[in-house]
Amino acid sequence: MTTRDPVADLRRIAFLLERANEATYRVRAFRSAAKALAALPAEEVASRAAAGSLTKLSGVGDVTARCVSESLAGEEPVYLRRLLATEGVDLDDAASQLRQSLRGDCHTHSEWSDGGSPIEEMALAAVELGHEYMVLTDHSPTLTVARGLTADRLRKQLDYVASVNEALPEGFRILTGIEVDILADGSLDQEDELLAQLDVVVGSVHSNLRDESAKMTKRMLTAIANPHLDILGHCTGRMVKKRPQGAEGEGDRGHRRASRNGRPESQFDADAVFAACAEYGKAVEINSRPERQDPPKRLIRKALEAGCSFVIDTDAHAPGQLDWQRFGCERAALCGVLPEHVLNSWPAERLVEWARSHD
Repeated sequence: MTTRDPVADLRRIAFLLERANEATYRVRAFRSAAKALAALPAEEVASRAAAGSLTKLSGVGDVTARCVSESLAGEEPVYLRRLLATEGVDLDDAASQLRQSLRGDCHTHSEWSDGGSPIEEMALAAVELGHEYMVLTDHSPTLTVARGLTADRLRKQLDYVASVNEALPEGFRILTGIEVDILADGSLDQEDELLAQLDVVVGSVHSNLRDESAKMTKRMLTAIANPHLDILGHCTGRMVKKRPQGAEGEGDRGHRRASRNGRPESQFDADAVFAACAEYGKAVEINSRPERQDPPKRLIRKALEAGCSFVIDTDAHAPGQLDWQRFGCERAALCGVLPEHVLNSWPAERLVEWARSHD
């Protein structure tokens, strides 16, 4: 068996996290674990790993203990492998290539729900950015605070979008869609007959975000298995910081409140959820909103390793926010996501055909 130095692996992880400008507390976790283990004889570290008692040491947590165990087994720690995937990559160039590859945006809102602008204004802004399509994904009825669309209102919107498409510049198309709530039992908050008519369906959790992990995991797995769901939206539901001043749209009040107060990540079994996305061919959204940054980079890396495909979306509620895709591209590039992993680098016809393959 090839031997590895677990302390060296922990220090290497800390270095790579610092270089990627990750949160200080995450860097400190690996440096603290390395310091604690360096003070012990190698035999004691190995015996503690075998006994599962590494976490009883001050400075060693579950994640760092797992890295040590993998290293002692002669394996490159999974955490390190994910970070090394981007080593030596020109991240500015990689992010630029990602942005240039995108042909459209799969998550946008209009004044029909909680957006601040008419559908036509959103579409024309997307045209100006060089997009070929925009998926209109207003909210579903249960999210009353966002004026979610009842089945009747959604039918009217479908007719309206058809008429708007007739007047838009040649080569651009609004794709029909919805950001459907994933309800507490994992079902989707809209009639199946309507969901089947839509080009693209984004499913997101907006309620009971602090449910315990097993319950949230079951809820998400049920939704992912639903043939009508195509994209898992902002999977942790977190809010991390205020957005840039002046960046809100008229309909962004809910986002403004949540980003002001902050919101922790929902807890779920990410390995199981991403494995299900890969199994059922569902995409994981990289949400570009500055106050969401969802999924966190560690989960983007985990999803990539699980074989998931992605979409890089803005979740735009106003025309200017459609240019936020660059934020998601920067985070995706840091995690080793390439254009071939991103489905909205596809033309509209291929994207719609992919989505219909789930029904």
